[in-house]
Amino acid sequence: MTEELLLGQTLEFTGDPFLEGPEAARHDTRGAVLIRDGKIADIGPASRLRADHPHATVTDYGDKLISPGFVDAHVHYPQTGIIASWGKRLIDWLNSYTFPEEMRFDDPDYARDVAGRYLDLTLANGTTTVASYCTIYPASVDAFFEAAETRGLRALAGKTCMDRNAPDGLCDTPQSAYDDSKALLQKWHGIGRLSYVITPRFSPTSTPEQLAALGALWAEHPDCLMQTHLSEQTDEIAWVKSLFPTARDYLDTYEAFGLLGKNGLYGHAIHLEPREIDRLNEVGAALVHCPTSNTFIGSGLFDMGLAKSTVRVGLATDTGGGSNFSMLRTMAAAYEVAQLRGQALHPAQLIWLATEGSAQALGLNDKLGKLAIGHEADLVIIDLESTPAIAQRSVRADTIWEALFPTIMMGDDRAISEVRVAGRVVSL
Repeated sequence: MTEELLLGQTLEFTGDPFLEGPEAARHDTRGAVLIRDGKIADIGPASRLRADHPHATVTDYGDKLISPGFVDAHVHYPQTGIIASWGKRLIDWLNSYTFPEEMRFDDPDYARDVAGRYLDLTLANGTTTVASYCTIYPASVDAFFEAAETRGLRALAGKTCMDRNAPDGLCDTPQSAYDDSKALLQKWHGIGRLSYVITPRFSPTSTPEQLAALGALWAEHPDCLMQTHLSEQTDEIAWVKSLFPTARDYLDTYEAFGLLGKNGLYGHAIHLEPREIDRLNEVGAALVHCPTSNTFIGSGLFDMGLAKSTVRVGLATDTGGGSNFSMLRTMAAAYEVAQLRGQALHPAQLIWLATEGSAQALGLNDKLGKLAIGHEADLVIIDLESTPAIAQRSVRADTIWEALFPTIMMGDDRAISEVRVAGRVVSL
């Protein structure tokens, strides 16, 4: 049995910093993490772990921070090639860039190429778990899961279902959406570290019949997650009201068809009505904040005050509406968006959102997202002095938060010193 002892700075969260403040974290300037069989077997001060595990192989990272790998709770891997396209409003952006690109994913070879490239780009930025939308083509789901399985990643994904308001080549039917999704679920869900997610894109691109079919599938497999979009832009909300004139609000277009529940992931959720907030709280659903996407496409400012409710909140790049692959950049954007709403997020809250918070949103916080015994050893080693600009600021730091915050605000892939997946070092 091989044991490896990693030495460096460590941060352990014993609670939710949105509820308990930065006191929910414990920092060791000279901490250690013991890895055994791909999992965290022990954690604590380096002096104790070295004494308790004298035969373990030692890797010393000095003053670098040993962190859980980042968890990206909402992405569109098929949009990798169109990231940072000149922006328009959401609906124009979909028609101009997204739908033409997704049409290419009927080619399995193309899908495999993009899936591998996407996962390599995110790994290089310290992200070890993602939840992705694919396209309507089952081959795009197979390509993503095959690429994730090859890399040993924990990954979540689903076939994106649409049967209206999209090009003919990207439309399925209520029955084919159900049949394809069920077949893919049976093929991939629970295989290794993979999970299937039932995926209606959003209400405007699904008829009531398709939403009902996917709601029925979710009722048959309630352990699966269901992901979709909610209240991203005001003109989108007006469109939804015209398509569903009897619905009480946007959320009701999902609720009416069995697509509201604790295992639901609702991306964006910027312009929520009071009833929607109440219902999301009642069922304990998860919202996913996508700050770089929301500013890039001009959607609006998410209310991080919701993180203090019973709603779980995750963080995401929303590639490629989001303009980067980096959760560091996404944390920085979350800080800036919150500032515009008069909410100053603490560095503890930001790093927690990108790790344990997103893991909670995905229902995986019993497996990953924190430095805890028994959790999977998906780790990122963060250099807190990765550039001259960051180093000259962090050298003045009196606390871990002052040292970490410059990397959150100015860091990029250069700050990612090393990535481990199930304890194994990944070649970046």
